Amino acid sequence: MVGVDPDELTLSSNSMTMPSIVTLTFSPCIDKSATVPDLVPEKKLRCSAPKLEPGGGGINVARALKRLGTDATAVYPSGGYSGKFLDHLMRNEGVDSVIIETVNETRENIIIVDESTNNQYRFGMPANALNENEWMKCLEAVDALTGIQFLVVSGSLPPGVPLSIFSELSSIAKNKSAKLIVDTSGDALKETVKQKVFLLKPNLGELAALAGKDKIDSASIKETAHAVIRQYGCEVIVVSMGPDGAMLITGNDFFTAKAPHVLRKSTVGAGDSMVAGIVYSLAGGNDLHHALRYGVACGTAATMNAGTELCHKEDADRLLAEISN
Repeated sequence: MVGVDPDELTLSSNSMTMPSIVTLTFSPCIDKSATVPDLVPEKKLRCSAPKLEPGGGGINVARALKRLGTDATAVYPSGGYSGKFLDHLMRNEGVDSVIIETVNETRENIIIVDESTNNQYRFGMPANALNENEWMKCLEAVDALTGIQFLVVSGSLPPGVPLSIFSELSSIAKNKSAKLIVDTSGDALKETVKQKVFLLKPNLGELAALAGKDKIDSASIKETAHAVIRQYGCEVIVVSMGPDGAMLITGNDFFTAKAPHVLRKSTVGAGDSMVAGIVYSLAGGNDLHHALRYGVACGTAATMNAGTELCHKEDADRLLAEISN
C-alpha cells in the first residue's frame, strides 16, 4: 500500500512514532446523554445538562485504554463542525489521534434516561458516507504507523466503505506482524471472519449468524465457535453474553468468565470497555485466560456508570478479584 502523506493528515499526539496499540473507527460520533424526570409524549420535556463524549467503537476502546493506564493511537475520519468538536473532546482526554478530514459532518447520537423508570433510550443517527479517498486515507494512516502490536477495528462500516476493506486491513496487520482484533456486526462481521484475524468479539446473535443459524443458546456457544474457527481459521473468538459474562474459544480450548453482580446503570460502552480490557491484558504479557477475565471486569465496570461513561480502572481491578480463575 502507498504510504500516506503526513501533510494530508491532522495529527493530535504526544508520540506518534512507536504506537503498540492502534484503533480504527470508520464511523465515529459524538454521544450526547441527558436525563428527563419522566418521558411523556407530546410534552415539552426539560432535560438535564447534556454530557458530550467522543463515541464510536475504536475511539471508545482507545479512551478506555487511556483510563486503564496505557496509550493507544486512534485513527478516525472527522468532518464539519461536529467533527471539530469531536477532535476537541479527544484532545481533552489526551488520546493520541490521527484524524482524516472528511466532507460529510460527523454524526451525533442521543441517549436519554427516564428517571421515573430508569429506562434508557438510545437514538443512533445514520452514519455519514465516506468517499473512496477518505477511507483509503484511513488505511494509509494505519499503514504509515510503525511499531503496531495490536490493531483494533471496532464499530460499523458507514456507506461508501466496501467490505473488502477488511482484506486490506488483514494484509496491513500481517505485514506489520500485528494482531488484528475486530468487533463489528452484520455483513462486515461475515466478511471479517474470512480474513483469519487474531480475535473476533461477536455476541450470541452474531455468532449464530456466522454459523448460518437463526439463533443459538449459551449451551451451544463452544461447539458453534469451534465450528467457525475450523471453517475460517481465526485464532480466538470471544463471545459476549451480557450480564452472564463472556466465553473465549480457541481451536483447542475455551474459558468462561462470569460477570460479577453490580448495580447496572447503563450498558453503553460495556462492549468497548471489554475489548479494551482484553487488549490491555494481552499487551501486558498476560495469557488469554487473564485477558478474558480482565475484559469482563472492564465491561462490567462500565455498566456501573450512567450514560455513556466507560470503565474506571479502580472498579475493573476490584471486580477482577471477584472473577474466579
